[in-house]
Amino acid sequence: MSTSKVQMNKLVPVMLSFVIMGFVDIMGTATNHIQQDFQLNDFIVQFLPSMVLLWFFILGVPAGVIQDKIGKRNMLNIGMVLQAVGLGLPFVHYSFGMMFASFILLGIGNTIIQVSANPLLQDVSPSDKLASYMSTSQFVKAIISTLGPIIATFMATHFGDWKLVFAVYGITSLLGALWLSMTPIVESKPDRKPASFSSCLGLLKNSFIALMALSIFLIVGAEVAINTNIAKVLMAKYGITLEAAAYGISLFFVGETISRFLGAIILNWIKPRLFLLLIAILSLSGVLGVFLAPSNTVAFVAILIIGLGVGNMFPIIFSLALAKMPERSNEISGLLIMAVSGGAIIPLVMGYVSSVFGPLASIFVVGVCMLYILWVSFFVRRRQAA
Repeated sequence: MSTSKVQMNKLVPVMLSFVIMGFVDIMGTATNHIQQDFQLNDFIVQFLPSMVLLWFFILGVPAGVIQDKIGKRNMLNIGMVLQAVGLGLPFVHYSFGMMFASFILLGIGNTIIQVSANPLLQDVSPSDKLASYMSTSQFVKAIISTLGPIIATFMATHFGDWKLVFAVYGITSLLGALWLSMTPIVESKPDRKPASFSSCLGLLKNSFIALMALSIFLIVGAEVAINTNIAKVLMAKYGITLEAAAYGISLFFVGETISRFLGAIILNWIKPRLFLLLIAILSLSGVLGVFLAPSNTVAFVAILIIGLGVGNMFPIIFSLALAKMPERSNEISGLLIMAVSGGAIIPLVMGYVSSVFGPLASIFVVGVCMLYILWVSFFVRRRQAA
């Protein structure tokens, strides 16, 4: 149950777990280095990030069930330690096989962290500030995701070894687990039977929870799809180089980062349901802007607008789901993190549409995802009024 006032001595170590959560995004930069170091082809190297995303689907629900039995803080500590072990494997022996194992542990550990951190944040947050704090946590995570490639480049140029970023991340993960283990937190313990796999999946019978899970699936899927496909759209429409088109990806992440910072402030004044409606409209206008933009400069602005809209969708949907059934937070968190696997599915759909109808048509896949979120925003507002 959310607290009634801010307890900084508890809030800060929990917020640090979101910093550690952001370490998983180093997989993109790491994959490029690994491909270069071991001369891997494009197909084989894609198995590395897949090993990270796979565990969100496999372990999301089981982690929520186990967490219900052993507690959120304990589960979060396990996740941070497992992630630290995975980050340390390249220093035992640097090979493609060892990096494969490293990415598996990174995926397992980060899945557990994401399942545990959000409901634990609920336990240390004032009840009326949860959506704002979740946006803050995602802003912190976005900053870390942005800094990862910079840190790796710094390590490579100044110390001759890009892998040292893994050492920094691994040590920080262990320190985060140590700090959290020393922080007393009273966790909510609902008066009901312990969670099970069937009770967790049974929550999908609740239409609200099912809609929230599908929302997370489509939001994360749209984010990854933009990250991996928007450059191709820009190159096809405007005939620009890959290097120039890549600025579109950076602008999308800049938009998300700004969005999460502003969202943490705005959500202190605007109800999450209304804010979801506004950002859904904003993101759709950005998608339409990319499709209609007469120049790549206008398209870049439209991509930034998509990022501004999409950036707060994940934390708002997550907070709405937890607020709906706070006594089932562990199970709900497991379900929603399992839905993060949309990041592995929607980009494939966008790629298929691109190959059949052309790159420009593929932007409609993102548009469909945002249309669904717009519909959900009307749905939750009706439920609030009922």
